[in-house]
Amino acid sequence: MGSRVTLRSVAEAAGVSTAAVSYAFNRPQRLSAEVRTRILAVARDLGYAGPNAAARSLRTGRANAVGVILTTELAYAFRDPYVLDLLGGLAETLAAGRTSLVLIPFAPVVAGLTDVQVRESLDAVHRAVIDGAVADGLTDAHPAVRALADRSLPLVLSAESSAARCVLIDDRQAGRTVGRHLVDLGHRDLAMVVAAPDPPGRLVPTVDEATLYPYSRNRLAGVRDALPPGARLRVVSGGGNATGSGHTAAAALLAGGDRPTAIVADSDVLAAAVAHTAAERGLRVGHDLSVTGFDDVPLAAAVGLTTVRQPIAEKGRLMARMLLDPAGTPNRVTLPTHLVVRSSTGPAPARRAGRTLT
Repeated sequence: MGSRVTLRSVAEAAGVSTAAVSYAFNRPQRLSAEVRTRILAVARDLGYAGPNAAARSLRTGRANAVGVILTTELAYAFRDPYVLDLLGGLAETLAAGRTSLVLIPFAPVVAGLTDVQVRESLDAVHRAVIDGAVADGLTDAHPAVRALADRSLPLVLSAESSAARCVLIDDRQAGRTVGRHLVDLGHRDLAMVVAAPDPPGRLVPTVDEATLYPYSRNRLAGVRDALPPGARLRVVSGGGNATGSGHTAAAALLAGGDRPTAIVADSDVLAAAVAHTAAERGLRVGHDLSVTGFDDVPLAAAVGLTTVRQPIAEKGRLMARMLLDPAGTPNRVTLPTHLVVRSSTGPAPARRAGRTLT
């Protein structure tokens, strides 16, 4: 086996200094086009891909990269509209600062894992060559957040934090707004479909609310706050935030004669699936059944969802600015939300399952 190609061996083969090879990869403006082209050609012939990022970060004290903790499968980040908007906002700001984005997967469910399994999941967090990180939907108590804090890395969360910076929305107040909207329309028999840290499509008829993501707990609490005495609220989950989960939860709620008159979903992805399932069963969404979502991603307008709009991309941009410019940004920002009323909500039906709703 041949010896490993290094920056020094490229320099010797090209007849230049090691600094010149480093400049060719990292500071091309410091070399003439002719010299840089020659160095890169020699590097390519020798199979040298460039200076090691981890080693460079040790020398300079910077990796020029920000991590994003994902408590989902990595592929989920590329199909969930909320995550895509958040990553887009992050990338927009980071690109202006010539900073990369590193996606760091973590086990979606920590409860029940052995110590060895938790350590394996933490390995990616420990090994990540980053200057700081964003953790969306996680609290200070999450193992990934604690691991980043142990590394003394700057951290921005989207949940309340006593140790890290945070960019928030008032999820509980947003839940109250949705609840009041439905109550004002006469609804007293409601259900809420929440994303749970379980595989998509697996019915969770009895939800352990302590295991829910912080945003789900707060939105659920807000809806409860808005309900008058005597109103009913059932809570069900079909698993993680995915279309299949919404279908599963809706099918359970709409089976039989005791269905709710309104279903609140804690995301637009779940709400759209609920609405689709209802329509498949011959229900007119907005008439026979009201459905609401959360986020106001493009999907919501396309299917006429009443939903809560939050500035997702702006949240990502602010998180990035907090990491890039800590001295010039506040430690805590709460972004506004507002209710967008569309055709998926309407007055409660006068009668349901043989009883009058008041």
